[in-house]
Amino acid sequence: MPLNLLKRYNDLLDLASLNESQRLDSLKRVFGEAFVNRQPIHFNNKIVIPCPKDGVIGMDTLFRHLTTVITDRATNKREFEMSRSKRLHWVRFHIDCKKKENMMFFSVKEPEGLRTYLYDVDEKYVIVFEPKLDQNVYFLLTAYYLEGKDAQRDKIVKKYKRKLDEVL
Repeated sequence: MPLNLLKRYNDLLDLASLNESQRLDSLKRVFGEAFVNRQPIHFNNKIVIPCPKDGVIGMDTLFRHLTTVITDRATNKREFEMSRSKRLHWVRFHIDCKKKENMMFFSVKEPEGLRTYLYDVDEKYVIVFEPKLDQNVYFLLTAYYLEGKDAQRDKIVKKYKRKLDEVL
């Protein structure tokens, strides 16, 4: 379990052999090292903060968004997702701009508002921000491995084709 703290991009965290309690503990440690213990977080000359829930900005919400997926849109029910969780430590690596090659960085107007995407083409890994122009910050919404239908239909490439002229 502590070995996950030693993992680097593009290693995957070892989670499959852990029970639920051990897995949660391991992920919280990795998350703490990447986010809680390394504040403030900057990206593209803006401060990055977790997406607020009910007006409260909390690391618990960010942790949940980075390790779970919505399974019921009507209730916003979320469940653990292994593919996101195994890559939890990749989020900060990308936000810190440590990978330069084969990256796509762009903003798009979506039905739910403006979004800025950071996409690792080689690893099919996407990080989603909500730019708050009036506050000069990004809300970090989520990050995930592009797989299944989204990968098959080049979801991010299609978004890129609709990109705004400038990155917000």
